[in-house]
Amino acid sequence: MTSSLARVPCTIVTGFLGSGKTTLIRHVLANANGRRLAVIVNEFGDVGIDGEILKGCGDAACPEENIVELANGCLCCTVADEFVPALDVILARRPAVEHIVIETSGLALPKPLVQAFQWPAIKSRVTVDGVVAVVDGAALADGQVAADLQALSRQRQADMALDHDDPIEELFGDQIACADLVVLNKRDLLDAAGMAKAIAAVTGALPRAVRIVTVADGKVDPAALLGLGVGSEDDIENRKTHHDDKAEHDHEDFESFVVELSEIGDPGLIAKRIAGLAEAHNVLRVKGFAAVAGKPMRLLIQAVGPRVSHYYDRPWRASEPRQGSLVVIGLKGLDRNAVTKSLSG
Repeated sequence: MTSSLARVPCTIVTGFLGSGKTTLIRHVLANANGRRLAVIVNEFGDVGIDGEILKGCGDAACPEENIVELANGCLCCTVADEFVPALDVILARRPAVEHIVIETSGLALPKPLVQAFQWPAIKSRVTVDGVVAVVDGAALADGQVAADLQALSRQRQADMALDHDDPIEELFGDQIACADLVVLNKRDLLDAAGMAKAIAAVTGALPRAVRIVTVADGKVDPAALLGLGVGSEDDIENRKTHHDDKAEHDHEDFESFVVELSEIGDPGLIAKRIAGLAEAHNVLRVKGFAAVAGKPMRLLIQAVGPRVSHYYDRPWRASEPRQGSLVVIGLKGLDRNAVTKSLSG
């Protein structure tokens, strides 16, 4: 059997929709200091927008071919069909990859993925260096586990026939319960009182002693993120979650779809339209990119509830059509036609 010293360490990055996982990983890639990295991205939806965002980083430490996208299905549900083949591809790369970063879907339960590292086909080749949970500090300061979920809460409170055991709250708790490090993101949006409330929300959900780091824009020193050396798969019994007694889980509270965009003229206008979707249509998250008329650079767009950010990330390639693509994620029952019409103008 291969010794544990030869196994490739893997960092699992989990966190709710819009917490800042992709931004954090981009920062790690840009500051790898020569360490050869690979990334597995499990996108929720039909288009791998997160993979596109990461590929725009263009860092030599993680070339484009070292970013593997699993664009359909949930990684924690399709370990054998999706995860093992992705690992096979990455571990065959030369020069050899030194560390693998796995970005789970915002809806993923990390524990089944950690448990998969005990599989015979995997355990001799890789190990879980650590599970990193990224949380939205601004949302926690507002008393929510993610941005703009008041509509869901009001619906549940108003209808006594509905189950009040909120699966979103359970999901947050399960991600925290499995973490070896919690990254409290969006520190720049918090005052002292808000920071205290956010940290209290995290510590209240932690079943054991776990380090919490507070950051802005996902800027964590890779030395603090990679190389934890925990071997989380060997400590799985200490990670108690709500779903331990459930044979399977589902994502029926959510749905996602893709809106294709023609060239736009005004980035501010599309940002305003996206911000309006949170209140009007229970949209939780919008992410993707757009082509701006007269601009050679691609416009990257990310939105959590009504908070929208956008910036130019890289030049359009000659082989690419100048067409935008946005993934919209929201609560079940989204009016897709109305959302598409709103975004398309």
